[in-house]
Amino acid sequence: MPGWKALPDELDPEVRAFTERLRRLIDRSGLGVTAVAERTGHERAAWDSYLNARLPAPRSAVVALAEVTGTDPADLTAHAERADRARGDHTLQIRRLDLPGPATATPSPGTAAASTPGGAERRPRTPAPDSPPAPPRTADPAPGSRRRLVLLYGAGILGALLVVTAALLLVDLGGSDGEGDRTATAPPTTAPPVTRPTPLPPGVRCVGPDCTGQDPEAMGCGGDLATTVARARVGTAQVEVRYSRTCAAAWARITGAVPGDTVTVEAGDTRRRATVAAGADTAAVDTDAYTPMVAVGPDGDARACGALVNGRQGCTTN
Repeated sequence: MPGWKALPDELDPEVRAFTERLRRLIDRSGLGVTAVAERTGHERAAWDSYLNARLPAPRSAVVALAEVTGTDPADLTAHAERADRARGDHTLQIRRLDLPGPATATPSPGTAAASTPGGAERRPRTPAPDSPPAPPRTADPAPGSRRRLVLLYGAGILGALLVVTAALLLVDLGGSDGEGDRTATAPPTTAPPVTRPTPLPPGVRCVGPDCTGQDPEAMGCGGDLATTVARARVGTAQVEVRYSRTCAAAWARITGAVPGDTVTVEAGDTRRRATVAAGADTAAVDTDAYTPMVAVGPDGDARACGALVNGRQGCTTN
């Protein structure tokens, strides 16, 4: 069994209870954190963060752990949602406590009151400011200077009027085409049509990149919305690529497998994996498993690969 680290004392009680529940599920399953990471399709480093309450566990990880450990997924995800809400409320409270209080005004040295031994305050004497010197008197301009200023001002106004008149004449002469005055108007612009997103069918909870890493059944992408677009036989098992056009996502499924067999889905650089869980009576019924989803294009281009415990391997062809 893993030796769990102590959780922080300041952790919210709801978050602490959910984290300790995840640890108990792993302890009871007899699996280590590495095995849990492999069977749920999430990295070992991510599970270390979930199990030490450093990060909230996403819904896909919670659902996958419930399947691996034989726990009710609905109850475990409901507990995860309560912990996420408590985590958000706790963070908001800490941020409010960290806000600085109103600053205390500090009197300036020139206006601070001096305290006397008797406790009374006395105000320091402030010397009266010297009267500013009177501005020097400026002699009135001579009559000749005033006349020159008036003439210059009038000449400036006349020059501006001439420039404006010439500009109006040039516009009028250059704009006439012999058929009467016309006012040029810009062609009316037509706004591009607004593309509104197509509403998703009832029960579908993701589309495209939002579906990557999510459980196809939990997100409503399986059932009648999914089809098998590729399949391959690996030993006695069969691997398939399941594709949902509505969710724009694909996943891999293995059937006729035994505990320990794995199936992987690949789309570009994105890969997700699932492992057939132990505990099934393989003599009576074949076991199966399916991976989380990956986002794909409209052609559903993805590949499924199976790796059996007996060493057999194989993939579908695109």
